[in-house]
Parts: sequence; C-alpha cells; structure tokens
Amino acid sequence: MRYLIREKIFTFADKFVINDENGRSHYEVVGKILSIGNKLNIYDMNGRNVVYIEQKVLRFLPEYLIYREGKIIGKINKELTLFRPRFRIESSYGNFTIDGDVFHHNFNILKNGRPVSWISKKWVSFSDTYSVDISDGEDHAFILAIVIVLDQIFYDNKNRNSNNNM
Repeated sequence: MRYLIREKIFTFADKFVINDENGRSHYEVVGKILSIGNKLNIYDMNGRNVVYIEQKVLRFLPEYLIYREGKIIGKINKELTLFRPRFRIESSYGNFTIDGDVFHHNFNILKNGRPVSWISKKWVSFSDTYSVDISDGEDHAFILAIVIVLDQIFYDNKNRNSNNNM
C-alpha cells in the first residue's frame, strides 16, 4: 500500500494526517508541545492510539523508542557514517535496517535483509512530503512511525541538534 505523508511546515506543533494514495485518511500524528525531545502519538481515524514515539535525549547519535500499548516495540539508532545515512532498528517484528541516499530523500527499509518499504521525499514542496510504499503483511503503523522518526532526525530537528547530519 502507498501512503502520503504531508507535514505542514508552519505549525507550532507536529500535527498532520497520513493518507493513502487515493486521499483516504488512515492515521493522524500529533506531537506534544513543550516537551524535552520529540514525543509523538499516531492515532487511527477512530481516535485510538496505535503508536507512541519518544526521542531519547542526551545521546551522541539520535535514538528513538516506539511504543504500542505502553510496551516498547522498536528502538531506532542512527549509526555513525560519513555520507549515506544508516540506521539499526531492533523490534519485536525482527531486525530492520534503513539505507538512505546521501541527500536524505530516498530510503529503503529492510527487515531481516529483505526490503519491506520504500520511502521517497519530494524535492520541492511547501511541506515535507513523503511517498511511502509498504509491503503487504507488515505492520503499517510501525513502518510509518519509522518514517516519522527519519523526518524528525533529518528535517524537523535540523537546527536543534548538530549531530543529525552525521
């Protein structure tokens, strides 16, 4: 399935809807205002919290935890690389890696070495806009949470944390 994530740039807090390629809303993302580190909730369209994302602060490289129903289901660590970004994700769904291009616009998510999602960020847009393809059988909310973490690391925190572009 293909999702479109379109974040509004000129908002006080992170709040946006994730639609499928036909424009149907599937999830709403809401960030907490005035918190130390990023804290975001992903809700289904019935208002049920499906995923909570929390940034671990005071780390040399970015680290995020993904929760479902109060339990950690994933931990994302950015690896130290020179040009192409690389991430390691330990989760209850298996081991994931993320490989990206040097411009931080195209990423592949691999689960146990097998591609399960492809992400592309638009080059010119008045908002951060992503196209996310997710394989059938994967937990879509979990994969979308990973994409949101990538956006937090590379774009939303660009001026707040100088370690992001390592």
